[in-house]
Amino acid sequence: MEVLKLEHVSHRFGSVQAVDDLTLSVGRGELVCLLGPSGCGKTTALRLAAGLERLQRGRVLLDGEPVADEKRDVPPEDRSVGLVFQDYALFPHLNVLENVGFGLRAWSARARRQRALEVLRQVGMEEMAGAHPHMLSGGQQQRVALARALAPNPEVMLLDEPFSGLDAALRNQIRDETLHVLKEAGAATLMVTHDPEEAMFMADRVALMRAGRIVQVGPPAELYSDPADKFVASFFGDINRLSGVVHAGKVTTPFGEVDAPGYADDSAVEVLIRPEALRLQKPDAQRQPGQRPARVMASRLLGRTSMIHLSLDGHGDLDETGAAADVHLHARIPGRFLPPEDEMLDVQLDLSQTFVFPADRVT
Repeated sequence: MEVLKLEHVSHRFGSVQAVDDLTLSVGRGELVCLLGPSGCGKTTALRLAAGLERLQRGRVLLDGEPVADEKRDVPPEDRSVGLVFQDYALFPHLNVLENVGFGLRAWSARARRQRALEVLRQVGMEEMAGAHPHMLSGGQQQRVALARALAPNPEVMLLDEPFSGLDAALRNQIRDETLHVLKEAGAATLMVTHDPEEAMFMADRVALMRAGRIVQVGPPAELYSDPADKFVASFFGDINRLSGVVHAGKVTTPFGEVDAPGYADDSAVEVLIRPEALRLQKPDAQRQPGQRPARVMASRLLGRTSMIHLSLDGHGDLDETGAAADVHLHARIPGRFLPPEDEMLDVQLDLSQTFVFPADRVT
């Protein structure tokens, strides 16, 4: 069931089109991430959903009822939304318990205290109820902000870059805890982030934005494995690029032919290859079809994975002299794999992580 829906929403700041005909819904118990680069309009969309910006065009609906359109603009406090901001926005003169109970002023003192302690228990902060914000770590402040947003039992939770102020180690822990709390609460959640890994970890669905528009929306695995265009494919991490021309529905690469359905003959295309799509092994006398020898240029351990810089010597485009350039590629291998410089390896392509898109036109 749709709880929150933004319907053909557009918004301008002067000459800047911040949001352009955006339609997106969030169901009960669902977590949707608005993902995209800085300035793409994702925070503006969140603020329009919250009522923090006056809607210029389109509609915002909660439980099927308009809360913002050409005729009405229900204020944020009457929209049954919980807000968690990037800076947490805790009141410094109030202790943790008072911060969490702030939005429950219509409740009796006893009920307000009981509910505040209940949500503090949910986020593991009950023991800090008497502390003030300046006494808390960044992670603890984030938990209190989450508890405050959850306290009134909102229909919708809106989170704007809630983990960006935390260091890397703490961020992983806090977002895991936050995900469990949000799922337990069952509210419809819309979260803004610029971090693709965070979106894939948190979201049931991801809506990737560019220049005010949603480029693709779907489960994280769908955006990663079936990207709509080059922007989507490259937003989720490093990408290898090969150029080519389509003949009879295929494009020739150093690894053999790659299917290019739907492209006319002589179409210029780019073949995008994820680093983990390159499978490496020691040279074998019985080299398999599609395998090519590659020279190791460098190996780097990146923690959970290793990045191997490779060169396919003489497999690139022809230069002015007619000689073929080298092709430089990156391969990502799980765990510790650090072959020495100049070692030769056989490389094979995983076609399931290889994508063909039109080449950019040069004007």
